[in-house]
Amino acid sequence: MDSRKIPLKDIKFVLLDMDGTLLDRYFDDYFWEHLVPERYAEKHSITFGKAKEELMERYRVHEGTLNWTDLDFWSKELSIDIPALKEQIKHLIEVHPHVEEFLQMLKQQKKKVFLVTNAYYKAIDLKLKKTRIGRYFDMVLSSFDVGYPKETIEFWKEAEKRLGFDKGKTLLVDDTEDVLKTAKSYGIRYILHKARANSKMKPKMSKDFLHIFDFKELL
Repeated sequence: MDSRKIPLKDIKFVLLDMDGTLLDRYFDDYFWEHLVPERYAEKHSITFGKAKEELMERYRVHEGTLNWTDLDFWSKELSIDIPALKEQIKHLIEVHPHVEEFLQMLKQQKKKVFLVTNAYYKAIDLKLKKTRIGRYFDMVLSSFDVGYPKETIEFWKEAEKRLGFDKGKTLLVDDTEDVLKTAKSYGIRYILHKARANSKMKPKMSKDFLHIFDFKELL
């Protein structure tokens, strides 16, 4: 991407997603696609393959809803203590390269910086404690505060009210295209797709949005 197309000098508000955008999504992908199926297989005395197949179906039903990222919902649904399991592998939570430098730069330039995430409170707490990037944000807004996921227009209406950003002077960076599409239709002017969400997988390119692989492109 030619990052000169994002005129940082004209941008006053920066909205940043957490998982996949600032943090390496390897942690979450490993957790939901490997560790949870492993526990589920042990619990039900079935093969890992069968467990993964069953879980992927169950996950899909709730995709794009608040349940999708609600750790307490999944604890009940699967009878597995999901927050405790996440705690066990928190050493895998990593910040993407050059994220801290980017956040420091935004603070030096006196931008308003907001974390906007679909993540559940317990996941946010765990990740911000481990990475210590919370200090860079003026506010953290979760879809659980709002009552709607970021894929809905309602989320953005409420986010604008709570965060007080000016749509014409706002940059959003997110790795989920459905979120970017909704934010664009809401009127957020500058939109960037984070193409490399999981460091162990090939980047997913967007046909509709400018993308970055790494935050050094914006430094």
